Amino acid sequence: MDKYSETYIGESEVFQNFLRQLSDAAPVNRSVLIVGERGSGKEIAARRLHYLSPRWQKNLVTVNLAALTPTLIESELFGYESGAFTGAGKGRVGRFEEAQGGTLFLDEVALIPMPVQEKILRVVEYGTYEKVGSSVTQEVDVRIVAATNANLKQLCEKGLFKEDLLDRLSFEVIYVPPLRERGEDIMRLATFFAAKMALECGRSEIPMFSEKAIGKLLSYPWPGNVRELKNAVERAVYKSKSSTIDDIVTNPFENPFAPTSSTEVDFSVDLSEAKQNLELLYLREALRKSEGNQRKAAMILGLSYDSFRGLYRKHKGLI
Repeated sequence: MDKYSETYIGESEVFQNFLRQLSDAAPVNRSVLIVGERGSGKEIAARRLHYLSPRWQKNLVTVNLAALTPTLIESELFGYESGAFTGAGKGRVGRFEEAQGGTLFLDEVALIPMPVQEKILRVVEYGTYEKVGSSVTQEVDVRIVAATNANLKQLCEKGLFKEDLLDRLSFEVIYVPPLRERGEDIMRLATFFAAKMALECGRSEIPMFSEKAIGKLLSYPWPGNVRELKNAVERAVYKSKSSTIDDIVTNPFENPFAPTSSTEVDFSVDLSEAKQNLELLYLREALRKSEGNQRKAAMILGLSYDSFRGLYRKHKGLI
């Protein structure tokens, strides 16, 4: 079993229905939108769509848009000619060209700037585009699979995503079921990750979970889904001194030396300072969850990017 298939261990009805949706959509040469929470396996779903499709012998090209600044997204996707901008000494092939005849997976599609959305819409509709710094029209045959954990309909209503593009990308919309809805799949995955980690640690016995650990595994909501489960189980295995896993730590950042929380109001802190502290707390947590990506952090807080930037500048020296 390779690293791309381990997330797809599962026999629950909701998970099997999801797999059937992928299999049904794979042969149809249309764009697919994959919606799911972080860590739920959206990229693996895209891989499955590609390798079950008639395009499986061609390239599957993945672009993680969250890892790119907005100014780089256009040149990354479409390529550029020599001298197109400062520092562009040599031209570069874009991801659309790399994916010719195959599949282009756009992860975190909600982060694409509006001008670039226009160009992608043209590719979907007509199969043509121009490189940055060029007036020569290129033709391309690419199937787009996009993924997001954002509500694109709401973004359209706010003017942050083109409705025409959303219509084109959502020929089929497939929702990845969150881990908390997959029932006993949680234990199947936990057992697999535990055995794999034990082997990595050079242990001969397959780890077992105590009733306490099983209770925690099944009751915790797993907001980070399979990725979070994998980390928690692997951490428990390497820390355990026996083959029985007695506890699962879901929050490795919990500080044992931190003061206990209190619901009492500290009136020694005036209201304006308390408001500033709360804004800082929200900013830091949103940036942590978005791994420093400010556009994604703005979406987490329910703010426009401009509003987020204003709040960020206000507190920049304290973040």
